[in-house]
Amino acid sequence: MSAASTPHIQPNGAPIAESILLPGDPLRAKFIADTYLDDVVCFNEVRGMLGFTGTYRGEQVSVMGTGMGVPSISIYSYELIHTFGVKNLVRVGSCGAMQTSVDLYDVVIAQAASTDSNYLSQFGCPGTYAPIGSYRLLERTVAAARGADQRFHVGNILSSDIFYNADDTAVDRWARMGILAVEMESAGLYANAAAAGVDALGIFTVSDNLIEGTHTTPEERQTAFTAMMEIALTAVTK
Repeated sequence: MSAASTPHIQPNGAPIAESILLPGDPLRAKFIADTYLDDVVCFNEVRGMLGFTGTYRGEQVSVMGTGMGVPSISIYSYELIHTFGVKNLVRVGSCGAMQTSVDLYDVVIAQAASTDSNYLSQFGCPGTYAPIGSYRLLERTVAAARGADQRFHVGNILSSDIFYNADDTAVDRWARMGILAVEMESAGLYANAAAAGVDALGIFTVSDNLIEGTHTTPEERQTAFTAMMEIALTAVTK
């Protein structure tokens, strides 16, 4: 049972597991809990950022929304790690592909997360720090994706602070460096995890291809996202 609390997470005695899935949308956290977890309890409702703990195939797992952007996920991940003892943090969400070889509905596993965020400057590294995901979780996730016969890609992504970019050349310039896709959170999560010596990984479903200008519908995203969620749950409970 969790007796601790923070300004943003107040479990009121409800447990938080050592392994947690972190979608940006708190309603997606509720969907994961309702769809996949047994014996579910809610451990957070502060600011509407819903968090739940239950069991998946007999193992305790939590899921919680984080909001959008590096600052938001960095607050929640820091508190989960340092106050509640979470050891395995897996971001699940959508991404925009930056390569023509990455199709809609594909899963992207973020081996590393480049960024245009200033968040990493606080760590005072005498150079450019490269945030990377946990190899242990990466191996498990790749195995789970192969076992599910899911088309996937592993490589470098971009965690960007910018959703509406005034620079219309930015996508092409990142793409030339081999960036698979863009989202908005993983670099902060990876840095927090590295600083604390715990494991983190980002797993994404491609909702848009920014090179080709193709998009999924909300209904299609819901169906495609379930494969990603099942892969993530398998990876943290094997």
